[in-house]
Amino acid sequence: MYSPTTFFTITLIVAANLIAATVGLPVSCLPSFPNELSEQITSNSTALYHASIDFGNMTQVYPAGVLRPASDDAIAKLISYYYQSSCPVRVSARGHGHSIHGQAQAANGVVVEMRSLHGSKNSSIFVACHDGSHGSDCYVDVGGGQLWIEVLLATTKLGLAPRTWTDYLYLTVGGTLSNAGVSGQAFRRGPQISNVLEMDVVTGKGEILTCSPSQNSDLFYGVLGGLGQFGIITRARITLEKAPEMVRWLRMGYTNFTEFSKDQEYLISLTREEDGGFDYVEGAIVMGANGCNGNSNGNNWRLSPFKDFPQFEATEDTIFYCLEAGKYYMNSTDQNLVDEEVQRLTSELHYIRGMLGSKDVTYIDFLDRVHQGELKLRSQGLWIVPHPWLCLFVPSSRILEFHDVVFKGILSRNTSGPLLSYPLNRNKWDQRMSAVVPTEEVFYSVCLLRSAVDDWGFYEEQNRQILRACDERKIEVKMYLPHYTEERAWKRHYGEDRWATLLERKAKYDPRGILATGQKIFPFPLPSSIFQNSTVLN
Repeated sequence: MYSPTTFFTITLIVAANLIAATVGLPVSCLPSFPNELSEQITSNSTALYHASIDFGNMTQVYPAGVLRPASDDAIAKLISYYYQSSCPVRVSARGHGHSIHGQAQAANGVVVEMRSLHGSKNSSIFVACHDGSHGSDCYVDVGGGQLWIEVLLATTKLGLAPRTWTDYLYLTVGGTLSNAGVSGQAFRRGPQISNVLEMDVVTGKGEILTCSPSQNSDLFYGVLGGLGQFGIITRARITLEKAPEMVRWLRMGYTNFTEFSKDQEYLISLTREEDGGFDYVEGAIVMGANGCNGNSNGNNWRLSPFKDFPQFEATEDTIFYCLEAGKYYMNSTDQNLVDEEVQRLTSELHYIRGMLGSKDVTYIDFLDRVHQGELKLRSQGLWIVPHPWLCLFVPSSRILEFHDVVFKGILSRNTSGPLLSYPLNRNKWDQRMSAVVPTEEVFYSVCLLRSAVDDWGFYEEQNRQILRACDERKIEVKMYLPHYTEERAWKRHYGEDRWATLLERKAKYDPRGILATGQKIFPFPLPSSIFQNSTVLN
């Protein structure tokens, strides 16, 4: 008869062997932790549970441990330990847990809790200006685990701010830079990855490297939009500009998608300097009689209410297209000048006359607008639910067809969440970076930000149906926040040349394939044969 302790030990070994076999590791490869990090790694059940889930709420994968690093040195020691080990172990960085399909999970591995860097040298926010003034030649150094809302509040105290944002600010710097970072400013300022000057990165070999366009440039361009495949961002240097103080926020209603999209493309073609164009342009698609005024229900939480937005006679079958625009200005700006510029810009548009609302809000309140929708959903118990989101970049030449096939066809009345559609300029994206966009000069960011309080599988199947429809019609969409489970799908996503570059960078910076395995780009353990046709960059 076994003692309780012996029985527990045997049970633990059997369970570990089963897990190892399940995730594709040799049975002899059980996860171990470096002794020097014993005080920073936990296997506490609460910590493991927290690391096993994400915002998507559709997958749950438990790690063996969670690293709460005191500095980037701890991250480097952890990765170096596994890089040199005979048994590979998955390592994934987790920011604010906003992945959708388990991209930041590490089955039987170690999840690095990046928010734990708060309070270390990798979490300070340092602002500098080369010319000694608060002009355009300024930057901010921030930790990879910092939230963008923290960056906003710290920099605006000095009258400065990053030039471009995500719509939701409670995301980490390292997380968005590993994807792209897109919102309504990106048509003019580019995505967040186009506004980075320098980074500190811990590679898959456990090296801490500083990289920029002139130093370790291949790593720099690879990590930006690289889905965590080549390293973990622990510091980023972001360009700054003089922060606006106020925003004239406008919303215009359409019932004709062609006019809606043409007006959007017209607005993003205007320059600010010569044409006095808007600083922010987005768009939402709303199905139902409530229209573009915004309300608090789950289907429309992303569309902030406009108190005095004109009502429009409509039915539940009406599809509204809501164009949103923002004009930045200072408190000292003559209000008459703002009125004149807005009037001039909107007079060229084809919205339904009378369906225009506007309000003046602070710059901070404007950027933090989505958080208010989150708070409402949390109060209704509708935030921590499955989120079968799908975000695509759609070529401008095919957006009308996409609209008819997807919004009018596949989705019909089954929305269950905000639908966003707005154009971006490709020339604001640096093609040396890892992020993938369509080849046309103008493409649309289309996001189905849906929530599922019951059957999320239905929406996931709809997402697959949308991708199949695009494939059948040869609409060459690119998935943003990509989620594929087959190598051939990833190869198609990147294209032949970019896939070759991806392999070369993987071989150089993460040859054991231990980083960000939740992305499912490469098999784990990573066979060396995968690099046989690649030439490692020198």
